[in-house]
This record gives sequence, C-alpha cells and structure tokens, in this order.
Amino acid sequence: MSETVKRGFMYRFMLRWFINALGLWIAAGLIGNVSYDNRLGVVIIAGAVLAFLNAILKPILVVLSVPAILLTMGLFMLVINGLTVYIASKLYTPLHITNFGAAVLTGIIIGLVNYLVTAILETK
Repeated sequence: MSETVKRGFMYRFMLRWFINALGLWIAAGLIGNVSYDNRLGVVIIAGAVLAFLNAILKPILVVLSVPAILLTMGLFMLVINGLTVYIASKLYTPLHITNFGAAVLTGIIIGLVNYLVTAILETK
C-alpha cells in the first residue's frame, strides 16, 4: 500500500492545497493573464479555495459530463479543470485570471505540477 493511501484525508487535502498553490504560483509566472498581486498569502488562500473546489465541486462536474469526457477521450477534463480554476478566481477575487483560456492553461500547469509532485512522493 502506498504511503499516500495510508495517510488520512487531512494529509491528502494539505498535499493538494500545497500542489494547487505551487501550480498557481508557477502559472502566474508563465502566463501573463494570471496574477496574484505578488502576495504569498493570496496564492496560499487561492490554493485552499481550489483544493476545496476540487474536493467538492469537481466530482459533481465529472459525473455530469461523463458523455463529453467519453466523446473527447478525456480531453474534456481540461475544460473541467479550467472551470474549477476560473470559479476559484471568481470566488477569491485577489486571484486574477482574465479569461477562460488562461484558466484552462492554469489547470494544465497545476495538473503537471500535481503529476510531478505525486511521482516524486510515490518513489520515496
């Protein structure tokens, strides 16, 4: 059994919070349409909002959009990730994401960061 599975919900939530905050910070550096007013607290709180949305809202969105996910062979998940990032920016206004395209790109970057961090943690 992997180490992540042995740990509880709070560990996984805190890990996702960290990954989301790190992904948002990297996305803000790479994408011109994402900003956080250069305040670390904004990235930390936005990461928490995004982790909460991913835990509560994203499973509902995935279930409702199963046909679209199947028809696009999973590519519609990029839209769902972008939608959750966009909703997080609307709920927490110090995080500025100017358009939906930037939100989708931010979701891709967060997904890549998630993949890398998870791969590193599972090899240890």
